[in-house]
Parts: sequence; structure tokens; C-alpha cells
Amino acid sequence: MSGPQARNEAARRRARIRLMQKYLINPPSKALAFLGLLPGHIVLETVGRKTGERRRTVVGAQREGSTLWIVAEQGRHAGYVRNLLDRPRVRVRTRGRWLDGRADVLPGDDVDARLASFDDQRHAGMVRRFGTALMTVRIELDEPDRPR
Repeated sequence: MSGPQARNEAARRRARIRLMQKYLINPPSKALAFLGLLPGHIVLETVGRKTGERRRTVVGAQREGSTLWIVAEQGRHAGYVRNLLDRPRVRVRTRGRWLDGRADVLPGDDVDARLASFDDQRHAGMVRRFGTALMTVRIELDEPDRPR
């Protein structure tokens, strides 16, 4: 399968996955991540590129010092990625507190190597399984998170 037929199948797959995540996976995950009870996940707050309103989504992230690494399953098809491209300033909730940062979308990054570096390989496997257009996002935090 190639060309328009493959693009249509990818779009249908994205739609199915989006519905499952929106109604089944994300609500409890967002609550747990907000409370700091879901290791390897953060609540990412972007500003809507059209509405200007705050948008919050839970994403898996790998922390390296003051840098957070995210692999977006749907790449540029994800609303939060499109928001980041327009307005890269973000807030993230990690370990129960909000931190400010700047996000960069890195389309040339090796997503397989990035996922291999994640501590939570179960999450990395889910991203590989459900992703249709994997893309790396790097967030540089303005201030490092102090241990609690």
C-alpha cells in the first residue's frame, strides 16, 4: 500500500488512537501526572495557536538535568506539537510543581535512539506501537527542578 491509500489508512489509524487516548487513557493519566504519581510522565501546558487558551496534555518524558525529551506519537499531527511550533514557551508539571521552559520540535532527531534512552521502556514500546509519525520534542527548563 502506498500513496493516497496509505495516507488515508494512517489518518484512520490516528483517528482511532486519538479517540482511545482522549476518552480512555488520558483522563486518569492526566490526574495521576498532575499529582506527580505517574513516573516518567508530565503535564504539558501549551497555548493554543488559534484560541490563545491554555491547553494541557499528559505526555511521557525522559528527564536529563534541565532538559525534558518527548517523542510525539503523532508528530506534527498532534495538536500540542502544532501549538509548540507557533508558541514555544510552555509550562510543565513534573513532580507536583509547575516549571517554565522553551520547547523545540526536532524533526531530524533519531526517534528510535531517543526512545531507547528512555528509562521507561514500556512507555517507549507503546509510543512505537501506537505512533504514526514519531517526532522528538526537547524542552529546556528555565530553572532546574529541585529535589523534594
